[in-house]
Order: sequence, then C-alpha cells, then structure tokens
Amino acid sequence: MARVLILVDAKDQQGWAKTSVELAQGIAALKQAIATFPANPSNSVHVAVEVSAASSPISLEEADQVCPLTLNLPNFVTFPGREIYRACQNILDMRRQVEKLGCPTGTGQFWLPIVLTAKGALYAEAIGVEAASEAAASPTFFQPLHLSDRWRQPLYRLGQRLLRSLSAPPATYLIQFGFQGEATYFDRLLPFPAAPAIASLGVQSPDLFACHWLCITNQPILDLTISSNAAYRVCEPASEAARLS
Repeated sequence: MARVLILVDAKDQQGWAKTSVELAQGIAALKQAIATFPANPSNSVHVAVEVSAASSPISLEEADQVCPLTLNLPNFVTFPGREIYRACQNILDMRRQVEKLGCPTGTGQFWLPIVLTAKGALYAEAIGVEAASEAAASPTFFQPLHLSDRWRQPLYRLGQRLLRSLSAPPATYLIQFGFQGEATYFDRLLPFPAAPAIASLGVQSPDLFACHWLCITNQPILDLTISSNAAYRVCEPASEAARLS
C-alpha cells in the first residue's frame, strides 16, 4: 500500500489564513485528487495527514510521497523540491532576486497560478480576494479574475524567468502580486496550492490541488478550463492600490 504524507501547519501565515475551514478544504481537495489520479493505479493509496511543528515529530520513513502544504518545515524533512521551499521561505531574498530581473516588489493581494508540468507551464486564471465582512469572518478568494494583457504578459514572463532561475520542479505555483499605478509588482512565490487555490474548486478543471498532485507525480495535464458558469471579475487598479469592479 502506497502512503502519501500531507504536511500542513495551520499557523503558516505565508500560505493559509487563520481559519481551519480553509485548511480543511485544501486537505480534502488534495485527498480527492490523490484518490482520483493515483500515481500507480495498481496500488491502493493511504493518505496520512500530520502537522509539521517542532513539538510534533514527523516520521517520513514509510512515506512514498511527501506533499507539503506549508513553508514551515523542519530541517530534516526532505523531498524533491525541498530547495525551492527554502528559497520561497526567504521572502526578502526572493524579492531581491526578482528586482534583479527588473520587476518591482511590494505587498500584494492577488495571485497568478502557474501549473508547471514536465512538458512546460500552463497559466491559470488569476485569483483575487474579497475583504472580510460582518457576514464573513475571513477573506473570500475568487477565480477567475480578468487581467488585461498589459498586466498578464509581464507576469507570465516573470513567472517563466523566475521558475527557470530556481530550477523549479513540476508543481503548482502561486505568484502573489499587487499593483502600483499601472504596473504590477511581485510579492512572493508559493510552491504549492496555498489558501487562494481554494478559489479554483468547482471553477477550474482540474482544480489547482489536482494540478499539484498531477505535477509532482509526473502525470500529464493537457489543458486548464474554467466552468461556463463562472463569472469573470475585472481588475482595475487605481493609483497605488487595486480596485475590483
């Protein structure tokens, strides 16, 4: 029996909001992907979920696949792609690296998913977020967010150059970005389907959690499609901030 170990950390503010509901949704979506797209159809799969924390020792000895949904990993945790997790954890160094590529950096609340397969990159529709309200205790992520070519193409180029410079392995990546005037700026890179990826559930096929599993197990993804029922929202930056209409 194959064993897949999903590592999570509810305190990881770089990937997940505080709500355990979002984390539970992400874990459930990844479990569903593992069951739907087995890496080896001849083997049954048991999915184990453990929290990565210094106070909670993790046994990796019997794990056939380690699938972290957090950047907060103990040093002893090793798996293909571990180095890019370390690089993404150091946000300031990553921003300096991006600035050398000619892109400004700052703090943003939008995400561009890049599904990096063994044969190349697929760019998903952007994800936005609605601020928390009295009715909703936490922010709500949504997809698809329409970006015009003047924003989308520079983000595509940045993603391609950045992932190439990091020798990134196949996975689902989220480029977190914002706007400054009419230009986009880079915030950080997440090497797994973090909380914003929840927006793809029921909207994109395959969803970003399924894409991640397919990528890390070297299974093909031919295309990314958006549901015909999904309503596009248009992003219109205003001066120093981004405004949604």
